[in-house]
Amino acid sequence: MKFISTKVHGVLDYLVGSLLISIPWLLGFAGYGQETWVLVIAGISIMIYSLFTRYEAGLIKILPVTAHLTFDFVLGICLIVSPWILGFDALVYIPHVAAGIIALMLAIFTRSSSDESRLHEPGLFERGYEARTSEEPWVAEKGQRGPWVTR
Repeated sequence: MKFISTKVHGVLDYLVGSLLISIPWLLGFAGYGQETWVLVIAGISIMIYSLFTRYEAGLIKILPVTAHLTFDFVLGICLIVSPWILGFDALVYIPHVAAGIIALMLAIFTRSSSDESRLHEPGLFERGYEARTSEEPWVAEKGQRGPWVTR
C-alpha cells in the first residue's frame, strides 16, 4: 500500500539529503574516508535529482516521479551494501544501513503520481511549443516560428 504522497516525499527528500550530508559530523566519524563521502555524495545526489523531479518539490520538472523512485531504490541498496563493498564496516555501518532502509521504504511506499494535475504540464523544454501531429514533428508549420527548421 502506497501511503506517502509526492508532496510529503518531496519535503522528506530535502530533509533526508541534508541529514545524510551532516550525519558523519553529528555522529563523530567524519573524516576524509569513504565512510564520510558515501553519505555526503548520497545526500547531494538526492537533493540534485529532487530539484529535477516532476513533483511539488521539484524546481525544474523534467524527471518523472517513477524514475526518481527508482533512483531512491537503487541508492538505498547502494547505501546498505557500501560498508562491506568499500571495506569500512569495521569502523561504521549502522548509519549507512539505516539510511539505505529509509531510502528503500520511501521508494516503496510513495505514490508514483501526484494529486495535483498541474504536474502534468509540459516540462521545461516543452513550454511554448505545442506537440506537432505531422510526420516530422521537429519541423514547424510554414510561417510559424519553431525551435528548429521552418518550411
